[in-house]
Amino acid sequence: MSTARNSLTSGNTGTMVKKENKSKTIFDVIQAGAKQFATALPKHVNSERFVRIAITTIRQNPKLAKCSQESLLGALMVSAQLGLEPGTLGQCYLIPFENKKAGTVECQFQIGYKGLIELLRRSGQLSDIYSYTVYENDDFNIEYGLSRTLTHKPNFDERGEIKGFYAVAILKDGAKAFEYMTKDEVTHHEEKYRKGSYKNDVWNKNFEEMAQKTVVKKLLKWLPVSVEFLEMAAKDEKSFKVVDNKSTEVQEIETLENNGDIINAETGEFITESGDNKDIDKVAESLFPDNN
Repeated sequence: MSTARNSLTSGNTGTMVKKENKSKTIFDVIQAGAKQFATALPKHVNSERFVRIAITTIRQNPKLAKCSQESLLGALMVSAQLGLEPGTLGQCYLIPFENKKAGTVECQFQIGYKGLIELLRRSGQLSDIYSYTVYENDDFNIEYGLSRTLTHKPNFDERGEIKGFYAVAILKDGAKAFEYMTKDEVTHHEEKYRKGSYKNDVWNKNFEEMAQKTVVKKLLKWLPVSVEFLEMAAKDEKSFKVVDNKSTEVQEIETLENNGDIINAETGEFITESGDNKDIDKVAESLFPDNN
């Protein structure tokens, strides 16, 4: 009886040891890092809500489980620092990305259109900022010169195909600025600066939103944005890792930007490059390219 009891106890102990040594899931790690997220978050963002949203976002896209835990935590920490919620609200996105240089799958942090607008509004320099899509049957006109003007009267009965996108900013002093890009210009920009040869699912599923984000970024050259804002915007479309498990500091993960594949969120497969590689120097250009 004693032997059996000891054997049972020993067996249970072995099981407990195995459980204790079992690797933590990303959900365990996120929960354990709740204090660090709370420290990084702006005061207006609830830390418990942020952790719930982070966990839900990863569960809704199992392909994120292919990513290294350090890059997932890094992306979430940057999201917390910027006070942007990942997922369905469209403030920022977590994108699975194959880093061929490191031989790993990483999570790329990407600011959404709504997130960029939120950061600009928080800057306190603008009274308003917005963007719209222009369709071929709309009454749309732009005039440049000493008095720049833009008029747009949508034809809601029959819009036609998408023609382009524009963004408008109104400064605190009443001054106005705008930028316009054709659909072809936006598509060319996305193809030129994407990582890998495959358009990721954020662009596939939210083309108008991402196109509007692109034209808003082009508008930035006319706006009195702060160094702090530029530092936040510079984190867009990059991968990060947290320095240590007690820190809120992040470091960028080095990638070979023209040699990576995005994971198709529908199939879970890597989208292999077609060989239409771009010069890596193009990817190393400034934060807001095409702003000449």
